[in-house]
Amino acid sequence: MHRREFLTRAGLGAAAVVLSPWRALAQGGGYTLPKLPYAYDALEPHIDAETMKLHHDFHHQTYVDNANKALAAHPDLVKLPVEQLLRDIDKVPKDIRQTVINNAGGHANHTLFWEIMSPKAGGQPAGDLAKALDAAFGSFDKFQAAVSAAAMGRFGSGWAWLIVGKDKKLEILSSINQDSPLLVGQTPALGLDVWEHAYYVKYRNRRAEYVKAWWNVVNWQAVAEKYAKALKG
Repeated sequence: MHRREFLTRAGLGAAAVVLSPWRALAQGGGYTLPKLPYAYDALEPHIDAETMKLHHDFHHQTYVDNANKALAAHPDLVKLPVEQLLRDIDKVPKDIRQTVINNAGGHANHTLFWEIMSPKAGGQPAGDLAKALDAAFGSFDKFQAAVSAAAMGRFGSGWAWLIVGKDKKLEILSSINQDSPLLVGQTPALGLDVWEHAYYVKYRNRRAEYVKAWWNVVNWQAVAEKYAKALKG
């Protein structure tokens, strides 16, 4: 996949039970929905409990289920960590590749999303991450404005990202649908979900209000840990 494409673009019997490959995979392995690290209402008033429940329990679960279903006949692939699967997307058969991009991508993206939010968060980062943001973007305010602009500029569904590139430099990007920066060898440190299901219950079509409010729940310690890990990886 080229970078430009990335940027422009989710009967039982009494004697025996016959399982489909996906059913067997679902019972014996495959990807699983991670638990939220906080209560559904923990991010209020910025993100409401109903949105969190729908977003996590239904939308994210669907990505997990569909990824497992697509990979049911490929146990060598589904045993890979989802991040590695996406980095090695060219190894996925072409007939299921887009389905895997959509759904394994959705799984990876949302897992990161839950991890970089927390209650009583927000503010600004400190330490090495703060220095790196200042060096790359001029100031925290300029960085924040650039991410918000990427989120607002993404037409339709997608994400805004702070990524660590192959050269270990920070960059702000947006991607369509559930495309992950991992597909093109980049490592996400922060991701802002601008699919309507992330905000429509509370904010309706007012994406700008959601984006502004979202900064109040960013867990900068978690973002800093992902940044530090990406530098070492």
